[in-house]
Amino acid sequence: MSIAMTKLESPRVAEVALKAFSSVMERWSLPNGQAAALADMSESTWKRAKKPGFSGDLTKDQMLRISAVIGIFKSLELYFGESLARAWVSMPNDGPLFEGARPVDTMIEDGLPQFLRVRTYLDALRGGA
Repeated sequence: MSIAMTKLESPRVAEVALKAFSSVMERWSLPNGQAAALADMSESTWKRAKKPGFSGDLTKDQMLRISAVIGIFKSLELYFGESLARAWVSMPNDGPLFEGARPVDTMIEDGLPQFLRVRTYLDALRGGA
């Protein structure tokens, strides 16, 4: 999103972003609480946001989180088979970013910087960085 974006464009961008994010959350089988935390919103707002016609705005941070999640999803789908790609975020991981924790928990706990580290990590695994 750019600063020059008009109000007319904002709801459409948010709608598309939330639809894609919701699809990823379903494929990862994450409960509403975790999905809401990843999107940096309350669970009640998330329940409203994932329905068609949501008219709320997204912050720049929320858009960056959603963009990172979509990139993480894409990397996982390219690098792993479908079943592992769908389960990876919820599995304990001994990789350097996770120290035995589940990636989803580290992203929720550490916020946007961790989203970006995870995305970079996965891109490097698949040879993209």
